[in-house]
Amino acid sequence: MTLRELAARLECQLEGDGTIEVQHVASLEAAGPGALSFLANPKYASALASTRASAVIVGLEAPPAPCALLRTSNPYLAFARAVRAMAPPPPRPVGVHATAIVDPAAELGEGVAIGPYAVVGPGARIGARTVVHAHAYVEAGAVIGPDCELHPRVSVHAGSTLGARVVVKDGAVIGSPGFGFATRDDGTHEAIPQIGPVVIEDDVQVGANTCIDRPAVGETRVKAGTKIDNLVQIAHGVVVGRNAFLAAQVGVAGSTVLGDGVMAGGQVGITGHVTVGDRVKLSAKTGVTGNVPDDAFMSGYPSMENLEWRKAHAVVRKLPELRRQVLELARRVEALEKDRG
Repeated sequence: MTLRELAARLECQLEGDGTIEVQHVASLEAAGPGALSFLANPKYASALASTRASAVIVGLEAPPAPCALLRTSNPYLAFARAVRAMAPPPPRPVGVHATAIVDPAAELGEGVAIGPYAVVGPGARIGARTVVHAHAYVEAGAVIGPDCELHPRVSVHAGSTLGARVVVKDGAVIGSPGFGFATRDDGTHEAIPQIGPVVIEDDVQVGANTCIDRPAVGETRVKAGTKIDNLVQIAHGVVVGRNAFLAAQVGVAGSTVLGDGVMAGGQVGITGHVTVGDRVKLSAKTGVTGNVPDDAFMSGYPSMENLEWRKAHAVVRKLPELRRQVLELARRVEALEKDRG
C-alpha cells in the first residue's frame, strides 16, 4: 500500500513521498525499509530521529524525522486502523460444520457460522453473521446478537443475552452461577439458585478465561463499549458502565457498580456492594473497599488517592532507616536517664 493511499484512508497529513510503499508494521527501533511505525508517547521521541522506518504515524506537533510522516491528532488510533488496513482479517466462515450439534429448536440468523463440535441448545437464538467457533457452547435459551464472535471453548449459559458485535475470547464463561450460599444451622452451606440474567451490551469484548456470573436476583450487566481483559471475574449482580477498561486479573465482587469510563489496572480487587464513580482510574493491585467518587485516581490497599499513596509509599521505603534512627534515639535517651540517675 502506498503512503498516499494510506494517508487518505486514515485522514492523515502526509509529509514525504506518497509513492513509497509499506508492507508491514514495526516498532521505531526495529523498523526497516518498507515498515510503518508510530509515535504516540513523547518519551520515545528520541527513537524517531534514528528510526529506519519508511514512514511513521505521529502527532501534529511531532518533530521532523528522517522518513515520511503521517500526522494526525490521534496517532495511536490511526496506527490501529493502519494495521487493520494492511492486514485485514480472514473472511468469516459461513454455515454449520458437520460435527456441530445444533438443536432443531434453535434459531440461526442469516450468514451464521457454527464451528466444529460446537453445541447450540434448544431455544437459543444466534443473530446474523455471528461466528461460533469450535467447541463453543450456547446453552438453551441464550440470545446472541448479530456480528458477534465466540472463540473456541466459550460457554454462554441460559439467561444470558449478548448484544451486537460482542467478542468473547477463548474459554470465557458468560452466565455461570454466582457464588452465593446460605449457611445451615449445622455450619454446612446450601447453594442459592442464581436465576437472574446476564446482559452484555453492544461492542463489548470479553477476554480469555474471564467469568461473568448471573445473580440470584436483579441482573448482571456490562454496558456498551466496555473492554475486559483475560482472567477477569465479574461477580453476580455487578453493573459495569459504558466504555470501561478492566485489565487482566481484575476481580469485582457482587452487587458493585462501576461507572462509565472506569479504568482498572491488573489485579485490582473491588469489594462488594460499593459504587465506583465515572471515569475513575485504579492503578494496578489497588484494593477498593468503599465507594469512590467520580474522576478519582486511586492506588494501594486499602485504596487512597494516588498522590497520597505515592507520598506514603515514599515514606515506606525509608522505614528501615527511620527505624534505625528511632532505636538510636531510644538508646541515647536511655543512656541520658542512667547518667541523671
